[in-house]
Order: sequence, then structure tokens, then C-alpha cells
Amino acid sequence: MSDDAVGSLYWISGPVVRAHINGQLSMAEQTWVGEERLASEVISVSQDQVTVQVYEKTQGLHVGERLFGSGQPLSVTLGPGLIGSTFDGIQRPLEMIRERTGNFIRRGERVSPLNTERKWPFAPQAEAGAEVEPGTVLGLVSETPLVEHKILVPPGVHGTLKHLAGEGDYTVEEEIAVVQDRQGKERSLTMLQRWPVRQGRPIVERREPTVPLITGQRVIDTLFPIAKGGTAAIPGGFGTGKTVTLHSLAKWSDADIVVYVGCGERGNEMTQVLEEFPELEDPWTGHPLMERTILIANTSNMPVAARESSIYTGLTIAEYYRDQGFDVALMADSTSRWAQALREISGRLGEMPAEEGYPAYLASRLAAFYERAGRVTVLGGEDEGSVTVMGAVSPPGGDFSEPVTRHTQRFTRCFWTLDRDLAHQRHYPAISWRQSYSLYLEQLAEWWRERVEEDWQVLRTAALGILQRQSDLQQIVQLVGPEALADKEQWTLDVARLLREGFLDQNAFHPVDAYTVPEKQIALLNLFMWLHDRGNDLLELGLSIARLREEIDMPHLIRLKEQVPNDEPEQIEDVRQEVGRQLERARDEYRE
Repeated sequence: MSDDAVGSLYWISGPVVRAHINGQLSMAEQTWVGEERLASEVISVSQDQVTVQVYEKTQGLHVGERLFGSGQPLSVTLGPGLIGSTFDGIQRPLEMIRERTGNFIRRGERVSPLNTERKWPFAPQAEAGAEVEPGTVLGLVSETPLVEHKILVPPGVHGTLKHLAGEGDYTVEEEIAVVQDRQGKERSLTMLQRWPVRQGRPIVERREPTVPLITGQRVIDTLFPIAKGGTAAIPGGFGTGKTVTLHSLAKWSDADIVVYVGCGERGNEMTQVLEEFPELEDPWTGHPLMERTILIANTSNMPVAARESSIYTGLTIAEYYRDQGFDVALMADSTSRWAQALREISGRLGEMPAEEGYPAYLASRLAAFYERAGRVTVLGGEDEGSVTVMGAVSPPGGDFSEPVTRHTQRFTRCFWTLDRDLAHQRHYPAISWRQSYSLYLEQLAEWWRERVEEDWQVLRTAALGILQRQSDLQQIVQLVGPEALADKEQWTLDVARLLREGFLDQNAFHPVDAYTVPEKQIALLNLFMWLHDRGNDLLELGLSIARLREEIDMPHLIRLKEQVPNDEPEQIEDVRQEVGRQLERARDEYRE
């Protein structure tokens, strides 16, 4: 960073400052403010004046302090060592800072995001003299026992590989390759890359999202599935379980890499993440979950401008691992507080407010964020990778008509609505089957048909129909009681209870019930839907609802989700056959 200032401050308002400049600055350029060199970014340029948002606290800044340019856009550092790390919104490594300064970040503190002294075992995968292009794999680094990190030729680099380091241990800043372009100019490559956070990384082409992201949550996988490379919103009022739902998705989803962005969350909730995630065991491998996880922590008491940049930091890191052929899941908790940061900065800039004080460009910013999700063919053309984006939304007072929720719904294809009434009933995840939806059903139908169940769509439609019928009947029950209903309608209520308590309700802390494989999900749903149809057949023969209930051990069926292991879903078929025999005996006795 140069010691030559390009301007001086003349106006300060919280995280936003303005400066007269005597040098050259460009839009979105990373800058440094004051003698403490506070991290910042240019957000407006007007002749000889610039507006800058500061990513650190501005208390004590005064008019006349100097502004320094970097000549580069706000960027993140990419390379081995990201996995298992915890960063703030502008990619400062919190663990390394704590070792240097204690539990509080000093203003102007600058630490390399990656450990530049650690040596990584590099295994070359190319040969000197070969023609290389962006995305060509130069070598492999075992970043963690779960992640084989590919060192790629960065975007924009073409030519002949003049030199490639041999097998050995290298730091991220040591030269590992030299590429000569067609003009004869040589470029030295290390394991590090820098990339602007507000610019999506290049790809070859987008692909159809036809593979589901298996989350192990029955209400999601079976009823409202999301595809790898898809987008989902999780709106819900206070206390409905948004954070717990995201934690379950981070732990159990079959993504290769998880990037968890705590964007403006309360400090105690983010502390829980920081304390629990390093202790969690990856259910897929038995290794620590952090061996495939990256955390971005920017709590509500941190500078508001850094909250605005945090989701872009997480998204750029996710794209970097996508480019290596990984399936990455990004959880943003929550985009509402990110939007509040936009609103505060917009207000300090004096911009004309739009709906509820949010800036007029709120919708375009949300669209640009979710648009960077996708399943793609990566540079180099050999691998596929994906970034799946799931964002929590916190509408004030649970009002889903407010701007952030409404615009988010336009740009996401899964909408997992959290219901306050379900949360009050201790039904978790409190995802409403009446208000939620997924637009990936047709694209995922073939996967389900080939891998799990040919009639998956028929099953889910029938189950949702029963749940909807229960909602309609519930209004009558509240007026005249369930005994006033016909036997078939009472049976519908019984099966709806089975679906709610034995299928949709899921204990995130139970060793068996926390995660359910697709085969077990379908086996349970098949059992309950078969029971619904078989019960109706017996009622049509004249069997009473009371006698039918005597033959069905409802509590036992509800507990199957906890009692049947994931690797033995055939036990559910055994239960179905036993129940079938009981019902056959009841039918025969009735006929006699």
C-alpha cells in the first residue's frame, strides 16, 4: 500500500465519508482511510470528490485526514487454508487476530487472510511445455482430510507452461509455475489468487439443476426439494427456528463444502455457531465438520458497512471452490439484516428512499446475489461444480409482504416459510406445508424416479392433499368437535396427524431422527399413504372408525422415524406387512 495520499476527508457520517481527491480513484476501489488505514471502498465518484464506505468504526476520524488508494477493487484472497477458518465480513481471519490482539479487533488491524508461513504438500498434475488455459489444474494440495484442493490457472492466464514446481512443500506465496503468453511475456503463479468480491467468477456454461441437494430434512427433501445450484429463502418471524434450520442444513446437507455467513446476526447466536461448529462431527465421514466448512462472522454490533460486504465475501469463496468441481452450499443468515445495512448506508448518502426506507436498488442487489448461484461447467471444461444459496429472511413482525421478503421470493425458486403457530406447538422444522413451495419438482423428478421412488410426485401430492384437507376440516372441528365428522373425515384427520408428527416433525438433536436418507423418507411416506387408502377401503366396507383405531398403534407408527435406522429402511416394510395382517383380521372378523 502506497504512503501517497490521493485525497483528504471533508465530510463524515458514521460509516460513510467523503473526500476531495487530487489523484485517481475508481468506482469500487479498495481504499484506506486516516492514519490508522481503516479498510474502505469507493461507492461514488463525482469529478474531484468521492464517497467511501468504511468497514471499520469511524469514531475519532476528523476532517482533513488522508485517503489512500490501492488501485484494486475490494477483493478476497483465495488459496489453501480457507477451509476451517473464521473470517469477518472483509476476510480478516478472526482467530489470527485474536492471537495478536486478544478478543477485540483493533481498528486498522491488517492480517493476511491465509497463513503465509505454513507449507502445503504440492503434487503437480501438469507438465512443463504444455499449453494451459484458465481452469487448468496445475497441482493438488491436501487442504484437509476431506478436501483435495486443486491449484488452478487463474482466469485471464493463457500460454505455455514454462516451469512447474516439483512435488514438495511450499507456502502459498512461493512460485509454483511460470506461464509464457503468446507475446512472450512470462507470469509467475503462486497458490494464491485475488478476486473482486462484487464480480462473479467466470464459467463455461450454466447447466440444468437436475440433482437434489439432499438435506436429510424430510419436509424439504420430499415435499419442497432444492437442487444443487438452486436458491432458497427461509422467511420467518422471531423464534420460528431460522438459525436452527440453517444449522441443520449446514451439518447434514450432502454438499462438499459449506460456507456459513452470519450477516448481522445477534452476537450470542453467532457465538453459538463459532463454539459448536468446531465441536461437531461430520455425519458423512466422522471427521470434524470444520474440515469442510468456512465461517464468515459479522454480527449486528460490528460495523454496518462490513455487513453489506460479508455476503459477497462468502459468495466469492464459494465460487472459488465451485471452480474446483465441488458442490458448495452457502447459508446467509440473514439477508434482511444485510438489506438493513443497505438502507442505513443509503440514508447517510441522502438517496431518495423507496419502499419502507429501503433504497430503490434493493431488488437489483438481491437479484445479483441470488443470480450467482448455479450448477455450471467450470473453466477447463472437465468438471461440474455448483453453488447452492439458502438465505434466511427476518420480516419485521412476521409480515411477509415487506420489501425484502417479497423481492426475495421473486428471485428464489424454493420458499420454505416458517410458521409461528407451528413453532409455538414445538413442531420443528416449522416449515409450513400450506405456504411453502419448490419450483424444482419437474427437474428433480427423474433423479427420484431412477434412484428412489418412481411415484415420488404422486406420493407428495397425495400427502399435501391430506394435510390441506385437515386444515379445512379443522375449522369444522373447532365449531362442532371431531365426533360430528363422518368416519372417513375422522380418518383423514388421523392420517394427517401421522404425517405431521411421524413424518414432518423432526428432532434436530436426536441421533437417528436428525437426518433421514431419501429411501427411509419414501418408506415412511409410502406406509402412511398406504394406511390412508387401506383405512378408507375398510370404512367403505362398513368397519367403524373406532374399530379401525383399535387395530392401529398410532404412537408406535409415529416413533418409527426415531426407531428405524437409516441403513435399514426395510424395517418399515415389515411394519406395513404386520399392520396389513392386523387390518385383514379386523376385516374378516367384521364380515363374520
